[in-house]
Amino acid sequence: MDPVIIVGAGPVGLTLALALARQEVPSVVLDEGPGKDEQRLARTVVLREDTVALVERLTGLPLDDAGFRWAGWRSMRRRQVMREIAFDGKAPGSTKRAADPLGTGPSRGAESAADGEEFSAPLHIAQHALTGALREAIIHERLIKVAVHSRLDSVEQDTSGVTAHTRGPNGTWWRGSYLVGCDGPRSTVRKLQDIRFPGRTAVERHAVAALRTELPWPGEALLHRMPPWRSSGPSAGEVSARPLAEDVWRLDWLLPPGKDLVTPDLLVARIRETLGGWSGGATPAYELLDTGVHTVHHRLARRWRAGRVFLAGDAAHLLGALGTQGLDEGLRDADNLAWKLALTWHHGPHPALLDSYQTERRAVVAARLRAADQALPLLRSGGGLRAYVPGSARGHDALLTDGYLGRGPLGAPGAYAHSPLMPPPAESHAPVDTEPGAPVVDVRVTAEDGSFVPLRERLGRGALLVVLIAPGTGVWARKHWVTAGVMPRLAAAVTALPHPAELLVAESYPGAAAHTVLLVRPDGHLVTALSGVRPADLYEAAEATLGGPAAQVDTESAAEATAGRR
Repeated sequence: MDPVIIVGAGPVGLTLALALARQEVPSVVLDEGPGKDEQRLARTVVLREDTVALVERLTGLPLDDAGFRWAGWRSMRRRQVMREIAFDGKAPGSTKRAADPLGTGPSRGAESAADGEEFSAPLHIAQHALTGALREAIIHERLIKVAVHSRLDSVEQDTSGVTAHTRGPNGTWWRGSYLVGCDGPRSTVRKLQDIRFPGRTAVERHAVAALRTELPWPGEALLHRMPPWRSSGPSAGEVSARPLAEDVWRLDWLLPPGKDLVTPDLLVARIRETLGGWSGGATPAYELLDTGVHTVHHRLARRWRAGRVFLAGDAAHLLGALGTQGLDEGLRDADNLAWKLALTWHHGPHPALLDSYQTERRAVVAARLRAADQALPLLRSGGGLRAYVPGSARGHDALLTDGYLGRGPLGAPGAYAHSPLMPPPAESHAPVDTEPGAPVVDVRVTAEDGSFVPLRERLGRGALLVVLIAPGTGVWARKHWVTAGVMPRLAAAVTALPHPAELLVAESYPGAAAHTVLLVRPDGHLVTALSGVRPADLYEAAEATLGGPAAQVDTESAAEATAGRR
């Protein structure tokens, strides 16, 4: 069968290629550029826990070596510290930090930041470093071909595949089973398929500077609203500072509405003013490394699938206000689509399964965009928030913190509770802390070879995961309990499922009773939780997850068509 054609060699396209290769599906990546990326420290991304795990699983490389984990988060309003969060789980005041030059005193939110909540440290990484890690992994992958200097200019579909033409030094025709446009906001694939891309332009603009310096809050990300020194040029009502390795910081100033140019003199004045304000007077020494202007657009493609052609990443959606990161969602697009394409590639057409990609992912991104559009008027207007959100500045800060830290409607990974792949409710359903359709918690599990591994390490291989919650198994070798209790019956039920599945055992899972059985999709979303071993219910849930039985195809005619093309 022909490979999958991926248009675009950014992080989303490369992630999709690696995800397909892990499931034994070949792909061709059409790279319009030379195969390497310009190093820009002012172009960085913030990845959450699930997307970091996805990239590390695919590349085999620890991203912490290329990026930087924030030690904490603090938000300020004028001179007041509104909230502090330490990502090591300790109270914010227990970490050693420099003297407070603004004289703010204790944080208003220091005591409430750890109200039983657990925060995982986001990973801040330069986009060229992320892309470099993906490219490095692809070099050693036999199932991926990268065609550089290959610019797409036409796409044609038929009943058995897709034909694409590229121009450039290596211009040629390409034949594929499916084609995925990961080619960014100005997507050629989207335009060739005549798919509308409605939305709002320039929702926000930010002046950006990457510089090396020392700030009073080493390793902590900072959001400062209404800083008291706003004097140079147009009013900058919000500035954020996000640390990278080696004392490098990315600073973003929210620009007022309009199209005022950000001149070098204005940017340098803002740098000096901001650093001096944070340091209590004189501007500390700094080295300016890179600058830019980041413009936030909110757009959502009408369709994400047109026959055998799909859209992913910025080609399908643009979002990024309030700290939400479009790349996070693009990587989740790739993770969602990869296992569905792989199953179809290996086992024949599953129309409902492929349709579910658009249904699931578009709904999640649309909800994020709606949440941001509803919050923006409150957060950016002077007194509007006081009228709508109890607690005024505290509620304001909670909304912003959710977005920046990947929580709540502005930042949390989406759930597919209303997916067409969800099975009907079963009487044997068991409640756990994870709702059906939501991402599973990364607990430690025992694999079939007896090794202890994080649950997320078993994702992305194309197989369903069946997890038995069995307290006490962690202290015994697998050979002592694999043939005891409910294990033989469950193993037989897993073997009989309509798709390959891996049986795992966990000592515990949040909210799960002993002998609860979890069914997990290859992209890590919970299908269902059952009380005990229920082979019929497990089978029904697995079949629903696959979109129903595979469609019947005329394999003889398909073979003739393939032979004719060759």
